Amino acid sequence: MATLLLAAAGSAIGGAVGGSVLGFTAAGIGQAVGAIAGGLLDQRLLGSGSKTVETGRAKSLRLQTSTPGAAIPRVYGRMRVSGQLIWSTRYLETVRTTTQGGKASAPSATVREYSYSISFAVALCEGRIDRVGRIWADGKLLDTADLTVRVYTGEDTQLPDPKMEAVEGAGEVPAYRGTAYVVFEDLPVEQFGNRLPQLSFEVFRSVERGQTGPEAGTPLPSLIQGVAMSPGTGEFALETQEAAYLYDGGVRENANIHTPEQRPDMLVALDQLEAELPAARQVSLGVSWFGSDLRAGACELYPGVEARERDTTSAWSVAGQTRATARLVSTQNGEVSYGGTPSDASVT
Repeated sequence: MATLLLAAAGSAIGGAVGGSVLGFTAAGIGQAVGAIAGGLLDQRLLGSGSKTVETGRAKSLRLQTSTPGAAIPRVYGRMRVSGQLIWSTRYLETVRTTTQGGKASAPSATVREYSYSISFAVALCEGRIDRVGRIWADGKLLDTADLTVRVYTGEDTQLPDPKMEAVEGAGEVPAYRGTAYVVFEDLPVEQFGNRLPQLSFEVFRSVERGQTGPEAGTPLPSLIQGVAMSPGTGEFALETQEAAYLYDGGVRENANIHTPEQRPDMLVALDQLEAELPAARQVSLGVSWFGSDLRAGACELYPGVEARERDTTSAWSVAGQTRATARLVSTQNGEVSYGGTPSDASVT
C-alpha cells in the first residue's frame, strides 16, 4: 500500500517541479523514487513474505487411557466392545514443505504442513473369536479400506505382531495368546483432532455346542452347511459389479453399494456369510418378484422395474425381459409402494 501511495505522491511532486533530467521527466523520476521508498516501508512494516508459515502443528498430543488391572471380558455371539489400550508408539510427525509465491512483487514463502500418525494395539476380549466386523471411531463408522489393521483372534498359537517387534525389538513383545486384540499401524489422527479416537469394535464369537456327544466343543456355525438368502427387491440387489443410476447434470447414485466397504452389497454379504458360516456349502437364493393380485389363486408373478426411462451403468434384464419390456411396479408420491394397493404385491 505504501508503494502505491508514495509512487503517486512522488509523481505529483515531480510534475509540480517540472523539467527533465537525462531525458527523464521530473514526474517519472519522482514516481520511481516514491515507489522505492514505499517498497522499503512495506517490507519494514509487513515483512518480506519469506518467513516460514507452519500449519497443523500440534502443541500437545494425548493418548487414549486404559485401566490397569481391568478384567478381560468374554464375548458370546455378537457384541460391541471398547477394549483396552495395551501398547502404542510415540506420535510420528511428518512434515511436508512447499514453496509458494516467488514473483517479483511477492517474495517466495515456505509453508510447512504437519501431520501425525501413531501405531497402537487394543485388547478386545478373551479369545478365541471368529472375527471383528465394524469399527467405530468417536461413534462414527471407521473406513478401514486405506488403513493397516491386523486382527489377532486369540489363538493359542498366535505370534507377536511384526510392527510391535520392529519397535520394541525381537523377543521383547508378548504374543498375547488367548487374548483377541487389534493392531493399528500408522493411523492418521488429524481427523480426530490429533488424538487417538474412542474406538469400539463389533466382535463375533461362535457359541460352542454342549460338552458331551460326538460334536462336543464344536462351534455351532461350523455345523451349518446350508442357508437361505433373501437379498430383497432392489433392481441390482444380486449384481456383483458396481451399478449406479445416472441423472441429468451428471448426478450419480449408487444402486448396490450401501456399506462403508464401498463394494457391491452382494459381495459384502457373501464374504460375511463365508466368515460366519465357514462350513456352508449350499445357498438357497430367494429372488423377490412381484404379484398382480393378493389372492393366491389369481396372482400372476412377474419381474418389475421402478422406471423405464432410467440411465444406469449396468444393463437390467430378468427372465428374458429388459427394462423397456418389464412391467412397472406401483408407486406412491414417486416412491415404490409395497402393499399399498392390491396390485403389484411383493412376492418371494
